[in-house]
Amino acid sequence: MNDLARLSLNQETIKQWSLPELVEGCVKAGVPGVGLWREPVQAYGVEAAAHLVRDAGLTVTTLCRGGFFTAIDPAEQRRALNDNRAAIDEAAALGTDTLVLVSGGLPAGSRDLYGARERVADALALLAPYAAERGVRLAIEPLHPMYASDRCVVSTLAQALDLAERFPAGEVGVVVDTYHLWWDDTVGDQITRAGAAGRIASFQLADWITPLPEGVLLGRGQLGEGSVDLRWFRERVEAAGYDGPIEVEIFNPELWARDGAEVLTEIADRYRTHVL
Repeated sequence: MNDLARLSLNQETIKQWSLPELVEGCVKAGVPGVGLWREPVQAYGVEAAAHLVRDAGLTVTTLCRGGFFTAIDPAEQRRALNDNRAAIDEAAALGTDTLVLVSGGLPAGSRDLYGARERVADALALLAPYAAERGVRLAIEPLHPMYASDRCVVSTLAQALDLAERFPAGEVGVVVDTYHLWWDDTVGDQITRAGAAGRIASFQLADWITPLPEGVLLGRGQLGEGSVDLRWFRERVEAAGYDGPIEVEIFNPELWARDGAEVLTEIADRYRTHVL
């Protein structure tokens, strides 16, 4: 069996590559999946991107990202909903069944985390049926608590599941991302909970490195560089019933400055060593 058969490369991991270079590089390396981002796909053309990936025999495992639902202003809320409907349409056109959602942070001047999370639920109620009609599942991604104020008020897998479980499992799932969840001593039980309900929509890998670099968002580590027990996570999601793609999503300027093919070879080697 091909030991890379479940591996997917998120587009931002080697963002120095154009979309054609990403596709060519994955084909050459034997990596069967790609996770795409809306902005570069839009720049290339959604339909053109869909044809490029499909003709190469690759699978689009996720599209990132939708979300940012926490605005209080009604006009901002409408813009967010319209943008998410567009994201759903793009995911369907690309042939992926998973749209990753980053929920949004606190509006300026607000300290109401509960209210912000409820607005996420309100948006999901409007968008989930639209997505389901197009064969797309919304995947709530909890982000590390350091992002709660400005990027994502959903910080734990338990919080993500509490939101997702208000809707059918086929419409709303969750993302298990090692970078964001490794610190949580309840995450094992929550992975079991997610798997039992068929809620694990995506499994993503990156390592946590210290000291934290300036601009923490861009400080994810290469597999095996940091504090995360990546194999434990892989074994745990599999024990919970997940057998889908394993997507490597690393934001790191040092990787972006290197030759893309070299980075992908290193990822594949480290995936074998630290994940399988």
